Amino acid sequence: MGATLRAGNVDMRSRHRFASTLLPMGRMPKDMRQLMEQAQQMQSQMQAAQEELAARTYEGTAGGGVVKAVVRGSGDLVSVTFDPSVLDPDDPEMAGDLVVAAVNQALSSANEEAAAAMGLASGMDLGGLMG
Repeated sequence: MGATLRAGNVDMRSRHRFASTLLPMGRMPKDMRQLMEQAQQMQSQMQAAQEELAARTYEGTAGGGVVKAVVRGSGDLVSVTFDPSVLDPDDPEMAGDLVVAAVNQALSSANEEAAAAMGLASGMDLGGLMG
């Protein structure tokens, strides 16, 4: 009957087989290198998409188009324009509400496009994680 050598709870024969699959320090398996290269490429694509989206402009309107807001993908407000008929001195809150609605619509458009673009840039279906 042969005796099995044990070191701790690991059979020495199993340990030897496992050790033979390891690579010397500093070397990665080929498929791991490919995975790292793909991750770096994906990161570059996502950064380029983010920069492009940040510079793009998005428009939102409210009150049937009497207020128009333009924002950048970065979230900066570029402009707000009014039809003069909306500026009622007896109801200044109305103009404010319309501005808020138009800006929110423009920001929502920017966010939706960013979520779609980030999903495409990553090559993955993010399942709604971006917003």
